[in-house]
Amino acid sequence: MGSEVASCCHSQPLFRGVLPCLRSGWYLDAWCHLRNDIRNFSLDAIRNAEILETASADVSDAQLNEVLGTGYGIFTGRAIQWATLIFSKERARWVSAERWHAKQQSKVLEDGRYELRVPFNDSRELVLDILRHGAQVGVIAPASLRETIKNEVALLASVYRK
Repeated sequence: MGSEVASCCHSQPLFRGVLPCLRSGWYLDAWCHLRNDIRNFSLDAIRNAEILETASADVSDAQLNEVLGTGYGIFTGRAIQWATLIFSKERARWVSAERWHAKQQSKVLEDGRYELRVPFNDSRELVLDILRHGAQVGVIAPASLRETIKNEVALLASVYRK
């Protein structure tokens, strides 16, 4: 199958030959002929699809899990960091019922706050999920993610100072 895929990193959609791999969610996990590797595509970014005459790649479940089961959201890959987030007591009830990642680790702290640890290799989608909780969440680690959130909040605040 060939797909024209929009990207948040490129202004123009890219045409990619992909071979679908069955998994769950709102994403297409597939072999990408353009990148010659397994990639994850958001279904709402696929603009056009067509059947290709290319033979299907033989990708094992173990290889899929190694590449796709480790990152966060649509950003998958092998280089992994762990984000540690602390949610307020008020938000803990709701967030503790959510599944952010299959390998997430979590606990309710003694004071009622909620600690969530999730793996990621690209922070873009994780940053969006963190920001939707506003002041009800703090990033404990890694320092680079904390700095990214701090900078984004400062930019957001500058929009409203005008």
